[in-house]
Amino acid sequence: MWTPDLALLDALPSPGVLGVLEAAWVVAASCWILLERRSPTATLAWILALAAMPVVGVAVYLVVGPRRLDRKKLRLNVLKRARGAYLEAWDRATARDLSSMGQLARLAIRLQAPPPETARSVVLFSEGDDHFEALERDLAAARHHVHVEMYIFERDRTGARVLAALAAAARRGVQVRLLVDDAGSPRLGAALLAPLREAGGEVERFNPMLVSRLRGGSANFRTHRKIVVCDGRVGFTGGMNVSDDQSAAAVGRSAWRDTTVRIEGAAVHGLQLTFLEDWAFATGKTGSPLPAGGLRPYFPDEPPGSHEVQIVPSGPDQDTSAVGQLHVAAIGGARERVWITTPYFVPDEALLAALTSAALRGVDVRLLLPRRTDSRVVDAASRTYHDALLAAGARIWLYGPRMLHAKTCLVDQDVGMIGTANLDNRSLRLNFEVTAVLYGAPAVQALADLFERDLEVARPKTTREADAPFLSRLGASAARLLAPQL
Repeated sequence: MWTPDLALLDALPSPGVLGVLEAAWVVAASCWILLERRSPTATLAWILALAAMPVVGVAVYLVVGPRRLDRKKLRLNVLKRARGAYLEAWDRATARDLSSMGQLARLAIRLQAPPPETARSVVLFSEGDDHFEALERDLAAARHHVHVEMYIFERDRTGARVLAALAAAARRGVQVRLLVDDAGSPRLGAALLAPLREAGGEVERFNPMLVSRLRGGSANFRTHRKIVVCDGRVGFTGGMNVSDDQSAAAVGRSAWRDTTVRIEGAAVHGLQLTFLEDWAFATGKTGSPLPAGGLRPYFPDEPPGSHEVQIVPSGPDQDTSAVGQLHVAAIGGARERVWITTPYFVPDEALLAALTSAALRGVDVRLLLPRRTDSRVVDAASRTYHDALLAAGARIWLYGPRMLHAKTCLVDQDVGMIGTANLDNRSLRLNFEVTAVLYGAPAVQALADLFERDLEVARPKTTREADAPFLSRLGASAARLLAPQL
């Protein structure tokens, strides 16, 4: 019969000492959370979780809680030198032209975005197959470099198709750099990447999960950006990942409805700069992220175009959410319409207030949301915000034929946004995102036409969530508590 070792038991701390250690642990962890300056609700929720479950609470917090990532030193000390004369020229242009720019463009510049530049061509894609065909043509035409940054790069038919095009470019002597998020692309293994690497292409993973956790990091700080740049002249961004989910040729009628923009001209330089910063961060380089040859091959002189586009990056390395402030400011200044398409709608207080205020002012506020997403928790949490918007006079449509994954915003007749950010806390504060802001009627009208076409296969929401069954309302309210992590 086993008997306990009394000497060992005597060596253990007394319950009183354990209580003091536990209290000290909770106080120290709470101080760390307080210094992050979250919303009062989120801060209190984390502190209560730590007090109730000190060990488990801290473990969960280390995985999903931290929301700051210190890239400022890298940005100031390394990338400033790397951009050199080009960034200085941008700074001079900003100082010279700031007074003539619109208020939204000036706000974006204050939020660390480059100023607007012109584009010769702005083309929208609403179907994945059209997007991938155009992408393959541009990859085949590249002569100097191809830069790709992707959140999801799947090991499937579409992924193999794009990888083959990248490897072919590398074999032609084109510099190919592929940056994928480690959490978003876990199945993109060494065997699948071998042909690209053997052809001379470079592949990096953004914020590797294992390394991040060993360093006390977290599952946050993902690059949710989708960027392709060819020769510094052609660029793509928007909601489309490299996945069969985006291709009707691969999965048929269930292919996601999404929006991507192809930009040609000097406006691509903002996408280029964003990619190079992320590449330098991922590779951990202490010098210039650019190889010998200087800046000109990456930021070539381009003739002026008829479109004006501003590339606005956003992420947890910034003091404030650029994409969040941009939306709030644009909505707050709207006089005629605010039309938003987003797959995941879990807004913070500022964004919800901006939308309800606009609707109360008589602005035509429309939200196009998916009838059902790939996350039941997000669906439930999202519904809890609908009644306030409907009561203010906003209108909500639910898109039903397939998954809606587009992230766009139209304001009045002259501002349109196409980007990678969802309207939820993860995109607004925890992930790295990028938005292309279109200024001027032609491109904005094309986005409006696309929105109205989608409304034809959507149904307006007329029922109130307050009238839903009790258990449904209870579940939705519980899901809303998770909003800071959605």
